[in-house]
Amino acid sequence: MLRTLINHFKTARKIMRPIVLLLLVLCILAAPFAGGTASAASPAPSHIDAVLLIDVSNSMNKSDKNNIAGEAMKMFIDMLSAQGDKVGIVAYTDKVQREKALLQIGSAADKQDLKDFIDGLDRGAYTDIAVGMEEAVKVLENGSDPGHEPMIVMLADGNNDLNEATGRTQSQSDQELDAAVETAKQKGYPVYTIGLNADGKLNKEILAGLSNKTSGKAFTTDSADDLPQILSEIFADHLKLKVVPVQSITANGSYQEVTVNVPNSSVLEANISIMSAKPVTAKLTDPSGKEAAIPSNDVLLSKSSTYSLIKLLSPEQGDWKLQVKGVPKDKIDINLVFNYDLELKLDALQSKTYKKGDTVEISSHLYSNGAKVTLSNLYQDMKAVLLATDTDTGKVQELPMDNTGAVFKGSFEIAESHNYELKVRAEESSFYRESDVLTINAKTGAVATSTSKPAGAGGTEPAQDKSSSKTLYYIIGGIVLVLAAAVVLWLLRQKSNRGFVGQMVVEVLDGNTGEKTYPQYKKLAAFRGKFTLHQLLQLAPELKESEKLVFTPGKNDRLMLRGSEEISVERSGRVVDTARGLELKSGDRISVALQTVDKTILLEYLI
Repeated sequence: MLRTLINHFKTARKIMRPIVLLLLVLCILAAPFAGGTASAASPAPSHIDAVLLIDVSNSMNKSDKNNIAGEAMKMFIDMLSAQGDKVGIVAYTDKVQREKALLQIGSAADKQDLKDFIDGLDRGAYTDIAVGMEEAVKVLENGSDPGHEPMIVMLADGNNDLNEATGRTQSQSDQELDAAVETAKQKGYPVYTIGLNADGKLNKEILAGLSNKTSGKAFTTDSADDLPQILSEIFADHLKLKVVPVQSITANGSYQEVTVNVPNSSVLEANISIMSAKPVTAKLTDPSGKEAAIPSNDVLLSKSSTYSLIKLLSPEQGDWKLQVKGVPKDKIDINLVFNYDLELKLDALQSKTYKKGDTVEISSHLYSNGAKVTLSNLYQDMKAVLLATDTDTGKVQELPMDNTGAVFKGSFEIAESHNYELKVRAEESSFYRESDVLTINAKTGAVATSTSKPAGAGGTEPAQDKSSSKTLYYIIGGIVLVLAAAVVLWLLRQKSNRGFVGQMVVEVLDGNTGEKTYPQYKKLAAFRGKFTLHQLLQLAPELKESEKLVFTPGKNDRLMLRGSEEISVERSGRVVDTARGLELKSGDRISVALQTVDKTILLEYLI
């Protein structure tokens, strides 16, 4: 009897947990309408979901003879957070040559996996920018985390060189490129383009257009040697940081000392990039004068033939001493990029409505890990401005703000019965931050904050009367009851209705050469109902035979594979019958031997 009661209790607890979560979520969503002004806790520092889009056509041999592009991309990967950022890679010519789905970085081994993938890229004939851009967008659509900052970094010369034998036209390419760019714009995927102009044939207009339409930035260079610096700028710009040049030195064969200043305790990571054509060695001393081991738990080291990157994790505030020794007469460039745990939020306004002639008093605070920063010296080290945009005329005013206390203060006078957008921008030598946007309709007096920031990130919400608040809660109560019933029914059903979960690791073994591609990680959640192996392989024409194998969701997060006797599938070295259905659980590996081409597809299902 006691065991039965315990089992009933466990079942009830499982059922009630999602209901309680639903109640909590709905109450949080309703809070802005209830008339309160409290701010929600600050979210964790932003992570990046980056797709590195690389033109690997033969034309790039002239633009980048020493493959500095690959080195620069590897340095970009090393600059990313040691925990949580994601990186995908798309290498293209007039087709997708190699691809790696978004891989979440959780260790140095993950970064090395990405860098090894870049080292394994080969050149190919022809170029079609649309193919690369379209695939980069798909990679983000299939694997980007909603809480991360997505971006595409494209390295190319901007020129198409289509294969006439395929019948592909420039018009078709242009249409597909426009569609891919429009999708990137709508989904908030900024495209940062880097144009290599070593042979003087760079198509700047195409690359600049991609960046402008998606709110990214376009960079051009005549020398691939500039790429590490450009990628540092892109990394910094995306996270509202600044590259801090430390010093350029000419090596003399002995250790030369430079000072690395960590300005405050809100620095999460300090990336010290040391770029040189020849090997260097480095020593590091913390602000107390104690030598810091490189590498160690708090000091990470990444090296290649053209750079060394030292990453300080949560470094102590103060002056660090970096000693660098290089080959005599070798030029060494040293830069810093900090990553901060700081947000800038608007305080609640004094009034709910504003009209022509009124003065809007604005105050804004910095937040670290959800707590308001009260160190006045941090504010005083920064310059803050109030950016006021008249959206009816497009006129922008930049009004200086007072920073003498532990707050930024400023005011704006409403000159006309127009619509206005107000935001605060604060910056210092190594980073900048922008607040959420406050909109004021001086025609109606309405005030609202933008939805670009998380709810509760500051500012003033539209006023709601008490009766509407009560009505809202009645509605929410009804919704909760309906959802609770739905949750109970859902929990009583089998897990087979969850659809596709997990990912498939795909490798292709060439029977003629014995070479195997680097593993590609394919998220399955984007598929609905069923998908074929051919779809998983990006519909490559030579692998069309693989469309005979069909995957459907199984019970308990399993996969069901069905096919015909015409295509051979092996598991654990034995041929299996897929006509009746083969169930795959997490960790299962299978191989598919194709008949029309001498290739074997190696698959591993992971959750």
